[in-house]
Amino acid sequence: MDTSLVFTVQRREPELIAPAKATPREVKLLSDIDDQDGLRFQIPVIQFYRYDPALAGRDPVGVIREALAKTLVFYYPFAGRLREGAGRKLMVDCTGEGVLFIEADADVTLAQFGHALQPPFPCWENLLYDVPFSQGVLHTPLLLIQVTRLKCGGFIFALRLNHTMSDAAGLVQFMNAVGEIARGRQEPSVPPVWRRELLNARDPPRVTCIHREYDVVPDTKGTIIPVDDMAHRSFFFGRSELSAIRRLLPPHQSQCSSFDVLTACLWRCRTLALQPDSDEEVRIICIVNARSKFNPPLPEGYYGNVFAFSVAVTTAGKLCENPLGYALELVRKAKADVSEEYMHSLADLMVTRGRPHFTVVRSYLVSDVRRAGFEDIDFGWGKAVYGGPAKGGVGAIPGVASFYIPFRNDKGEEGLVMPVCLPSEAMQRFEKELDSVLNNSLPPTINTISSSNSRQLLLSSL
Repeated sequence: MDTSLVFTVQRREPELIAPAKATPREVKLLSDIDDQDGLRFQIPVIQFYRYDPALAGRDPVGVIREALAKTLVFYYPFAGRLREGAGRKLMVDCTGEGVLFIEADADVTLAQFGHALQPPFPCWENLLYDVPFSQGVLHTPLLLIQVTRLKCGGFIFALRLNHTMSDAAGLVQFMNAVGEIARGRQEPSVPPVWRRELLNARDPPRVTCIHREYDVVPDTKGTIIPVDDMAHRSFFFGRSELSAIRRLLPPHQSQCSSFDVLTACLWRCRTLALQPDSDEEVRIICIVNARSKFNPPLPEGYYGNVFAFSVAVTTAGKLCENPLGYALELVRKAKADVSEEYMHSLADLMVTRGRPHFTVVRSYLVSDVRRAGFEDIDFGWGKAVYGGPAKGGVGAIPGVASFYIPFRNDKGEEGLVMPVCLPSEAMQRFEKELDSVLNNSLPPTINTISSSNSRQLLLSSL
């Protein structure tokens, strides 16, 4: 992808899109999973769509604007505003005010972005305009959407979600509903279900599991990543890259999932790049979708947050000095800890401890959205050329989070792309660590220098 691309975007004034019909005026409580501190931020996604000659004259801005208003009749809480009550409890005041919508035109074609679309995207701030005073969590629109027409007839759909309302699965459900109505349906094929009380704390609350992801860790050595001088990079991992990492593992671990293997490797490389003291605790936080853990299952159509920040904890010295298999076992155990009881215990912890933020000190968070379905969302112009997170490092603390996004590179190889956000010097060390692992199949060390015929990992940078 051409990250040096520069173009101009002409925007119309932001407008509020309200539900197409009258909706209930009521207050709906979020769940005790939804309103934790670590979800009180805005998360951006972006979708690129090709021009379809069969739809010449059909305006994606008008189609999506109309479909959005009709969809909000069913998803009317999105048209409301968040309020905070006693005990920091969040609730949606279903006012029907609407979501923010921006119509825009860009003097660029889809082809000019290049064949392999992946974060970080050039001129991102123009593709999803940060409307002044809209960034807050309370008393602001819960969705911001910008649809940008391209010179070629394609378009870009960019969205920013208040994360307390939905996780990736819930957001994709909503976006699919907009797509279905844009394509002519009268109502969503999956009716939305609120039922947030299903993930509320028990009465009385009882924390029955260990939740080290919410440890209170003072940042005594100033190791929270600084927000200035941040570098954004994307890295591709296909079959050959994953095979190179697996060769570092003993036979009994070589068949572990690609998520577990890659996460263990990246945690280790990133820790080496950030150079913490050997006795400092480091954490890997894995986003675990817990929908499959419930018996009976949560109702189909539930669009709230249903995931845990499962965590593995060790010291930097142990992580970096032990073989990769050590990190892999920690990752696997952390994921296995998540159960239905774990989720109820988590809700109980939230109400007893004031809805804390997960620990960010020396933490690295990984979220796998390969099966979320962003690329399948169809507003009438077919599936997205790219669909998913707009950038890495999002959240209350920049640089903590990375996403695994489905991707096909310009050679046609299937795999995943992972956007990373790190301080510039640490990013250089991170690239060398990955290069060492993938090209030499040796345990990474900070002093290893990449070979001249190394495999190309870096896809794009800003």
